[in-house]
Amino acid sequence: MADPPTRDDGSYVERLWAPWWWWAISAALVASLAVAVGYPLGPVAGIIAAAVAGGGVAWLLVSSAAMVQVGGGVLVAGRARLPLWAAGGVRPLDAAEAAALRGRDADPRAFLLLRPWVPRAVRVDVDDPADPTPYWYVSTREPGRLAVAVARGAAAIRPASPDEDSNRQDGAG
Repeated sequence: MADPPTRDDGSYVERLWAPWWWWAISAALVASLAVAVGYPLGPVAGIIAAAVAGGGVAWLLVSSAAMVQVGGGVLVAGRARLPLWAAGGVRPLDAAEAAALRGRDADPRAFLLLRPWVPRAVRVDVDDPADPTPYWYVSTREPGRLAVAVARGAAAIRPASPDEDSNRQDGAG
């Protein structure tokens, strides 16, 4: 990672790219496909097969990279957004805890941003009676930093009294 995920203003940004070895394995598979097609059909067919397969694999690996962001009163995980006023407890998960929450301890109503190459995660409980989602599971390489960013962001916009919270209708802080 070139930049640290936590910025000076307390916001958090992380892009969950596929690791380099996924790219290397994909390149080896594309090359073997090119040989398998090119040997019986000729080099032009092999090159075409490599170009098509390589483009498809590259598109899959690039499009699977999810953005995780905290800032502006929102947690963004992929295409989903959770207003931080609705964030309850936040807990960083090590690899074993994350595996359990992805498997035997999972709630089918939970929101999951999973990336198989990222073994750790953060659990963010959803504290909104109108939302049936009990928690968000967000894959991250920096669970401690993400948990701190979510907790700080939620604390900064959480209302001081329950009366202010009951007046919120649109989730804006």
